[in-house]
Amino acid sequence: MKPRTTREIRIGNIRIGGSNPIAVQSMAATRTQDIAATIRQVELLEAAGADVIRIAVDNPKDVAALAEIRKARPNANLSIDLQENYRLAEKVAPFVQKLRYNPGHLYHLEREKPVVEKVRYLVDVARAHGCAMRIGVNAGSVDPEKVSKYSHDDSITPMLESALEHCAMLDELGFDQYCVSLKDSDPNKVIDANLRFADVRPDVPLHLGVTEAGMPPDGIIKTRVAFEQLITRGIGDTIRVSLTLPFENKGDEITVGRQILDDIATGRFRSVARFEQTGLNIISCPSCSRVENEAFIDLAHNVKEMTQYAKMHDITIAVMGCRVNGPGETDDADLGMWCAPSFVNLKRGPHTIGQFAYEEILDRVRAELDRLIEERARDARKVTV
Repeated sequence: MKPRTTREIRIGNIRIGGSNPIAVQSMAATRTQDIAATIRQVELLEAAGADVIRIAVDNPKDVAALAEIRKARPNANLSIDLQENYRLAEKVAPFVQKLRYNPGHLYHLEREKPVVEKVRYLVDVARAHGCAMRIGVNAGSVDPEKVSKYSHDDSITPMLESALEHCAMLDELGFDQYCVSLKDSDPNKVIDANLRFADVRPDVPLHLGVTEAGMPPDGIIKTRVAFEQLITRGIGDTIRVSLTLPFENKGDEITVGRQILDDIATGRFRSVARFEQTGLNIISCPSCSRVENEAFIDLAHNVKEMTQYAKMHDITIAVMGCRVNGPGETDDADLGMWCAPSFVNLKRGPHTIGQFAYEEILDRVRAELDRLIEERARDARKVTV
């Protein structure tokens, strides 16, 4: 293994980067305003050995809930996901050790204000409260201006440009207590994006993760491939395993992450240099506090079970749990679903088919899947004639 060369940053009572152990983290899967359930999630993740636990906040009621969660778990290292409302940073900072923002979401609020002013505000808040920061770039929610500059086939360069631009902003503001994540549901793109970033900014600690990795065992395999290829190259200071799991099993993300790290440290490699996806590919996001209906978890598992008859077909089906990442991160799937509180949006590629009740969505997905298989078979017959 190559040694890591990143600088050190502090997140509560731990440090990442430099020669510090690679930290393992996860995210609470419950609605933040369900205080008892979220406290239970934090307890489960702490018991599993989580170094950092992330919670999403999107409105003042979430902020009030976060204050109660902090009282109940005073020693947890909490990271906050600001989602689309960056102005909540000053409200939540007293209760957490780390602020995470997505550059692609900063345009949602105060659109007339320059991005650099929003970043300056976040830095001022973080500095005042001793918080670390994460620049979290996701493939499905990159700054639209960055995406428009490149072809649809190049999803990595917009992510890199966004991450590097925001690193430069934080550097210019004299703030160095930050890390970066570049995530995609394709482990090969995760590998390539992080290799390219580390080549340009070897000093910046990296948070590794394959977003929407899906359900075990496939989601574990995808994650393992990316982690093994990066960590052995000295890349990666903290990790998140993102699996679609029942709420009570959320600690499995920490267990799996530590197993992968232990295997890497002892040379027990189980994967290959590149992930070769063949056959049906089910992408689903990790259950988190952004999920607006717990039925999303059952839906993802039911989709996996129902579609087994099509497992030999090279088709990607995405199941997303919320409005934050769902619309954009289903665009590249052949069939995509993103879940609202009382219905499921069904898409074919970037185009919406319609909205369907949870009890009827599986039948509609099967019908669309059958139609897609037949269309491809028909196209194949035309080619051979």
